Amino acid sequence: MDRNPSPPSSEAEEEEGGGDAVGNTVYSKHWLFSILTRLIEVISPEKTEPTVSPEGIQTELDEEMENDICKVWDMSMDEDVALFLQEFNAPDIFMGVFAKSKCPRLTEICVGILGNMACFQDICMSISKDENLGQVLLQRLCDSDSPTLLETSRLLLTCLSQPEVANVWVERIRENPSVYDCVCFIMSSSTNVELLVKVGEVVDKLFDLDEELMLNWIKNGTCRSVGPSVDDSPEELPDFKIVPCILEAAKQVRSDNPEGLDVYMHILQLLTTVDEGIQAIVQAPDGGKETWSLLYDLVCHELCQPDDPPIIVQEQKTVLASILSVLSAMFASQTEQEYTKMRKNMPLIGSLIRILQYMEGCGKRSVDNSKESEQEETGRADLNEEDFHLKILKDICCELLSNMLQELTKENTLEGLHQGHLNEQTCSCAFQNLLPLYFASVESFLEVLREADQTLADNLEKRFPSLKVHA
Repeated sequence: MDRNPSPPSSEAEEEEGGGDAVGNTVYSKHWLFSILTRLIEVISPEKTEPTVSPEGIQTELDEEMENDICKVWDMSMDEDVALFLQEFNAPDIFMGVFAKSKCPRLTEICVGILGNMACFQDICMSISKDENLGQVLLQRLCDSDSPTLLETSRLLLTCLSQPEVANVWVERIRENPSVYDCVCFIMSSSTNVELLVKVGEVVDKLFDLDEELMLNWIKNGTCRSVGPSVDDSPEELPDFKIVPCILEAAKQVRSDNPEGLDVYMHILQLLTTVDEGIQAIVQAPDGGKETWSLLYDLVCHELCQPDDPPIIVQEQKTVLASILSVLSAMFASQTEQEYTKMRKNMPLIGSLIRILQYMEGCGKRSVDNSKESEQEETGRADLNEEDFHLKILKDICCELLSNMLQELTKENTLEGLHQGHLNEQTCSCAFQNLLPLYFASVESFLEVLREADQTLADNLEKRFPSLKVHA
């Protein structure tokens, strides 16, 4: 899309002595006010025009009006302009647009302007506390127009990110069951990656802010949600369940948007922080097979691969931590499911050990960097944050690996040795990271390894004397 032309300045009006500038900007109050007036006229036409529907409401914007209102959209990123629009009741005018307009482009632009205005705390509080406006904006989530849905999601995320008003929106969404249906409909059916990512960010923020709302959404689908009817909402919505919708969205974004995949994996991780969430995953009609298969495929075939440089773990640490956390929760709760049987998961053990190996490489690099930046406060702060996230990943990785090693049989171990997932180097890395915290798990695996490869077991005992003492 071409960049919108620069908004008109107030220089001409100021030459006439009008004092027309908006705040400290060069934008014209008179011009802005004229656009708001024309906006009112667009949704309240006095005569029928070619772009007007039989009901008397425009379905398309003429080019001049679209250009002008897009200029306002650009200008609204300036706080002085946003305050001016607030002072002249622009949100109320936009309410009229949402109520009367049948023009998707106009609705999108007006929501977008509100989204820019909401970036400023005082205006965000004013918008958020307007109950009527809040309800109308939530109804926009049921719109059939993707650009409008995208701008609505951006606006909601902006408001949810403001601590002063986040609870207002959480409560409003909790009391409006139709939001669940509309969000699930988007996640399960949209192919617009940008929209899916933004909606995912909204859901992620909601679940992070309010466990009660997350529990309500987990339990939804067993009974039909009843919410305000919206004329342009999708007809005959099915009874959505949250986990399949999240998985569908994750599949859509996985190839095109790594950040989006990170968002949806974190949503799944948040679900596993409550028992109801774990049950929603593993007691799905397929017993959780689809979830396991997707996450297994990501770890074993896409992320942190053998031909990647070790530093890749630094880039992928958050998404890997989320994925492994969900796999760990599933493995712990569903050991009887066929998909968790160890004969099917030896490549996963190999991937877990590779992640640990790559983290060792990153750890050495971090030590070198810390020596170089000893005098740089900012450098140390960034380094500490890197180390923190890598530590989280290591802890989750070790927990899952220890649980899987305890389930290995002689046959599984022989297969792992044959496939190259287990050897002296990989086992040494595993032991180095698991000991001493997971001593029992390592000891159990070593007993099985003796049956499969006595020489390898003896070599590992020499490397790790603490194991030989207990042999």
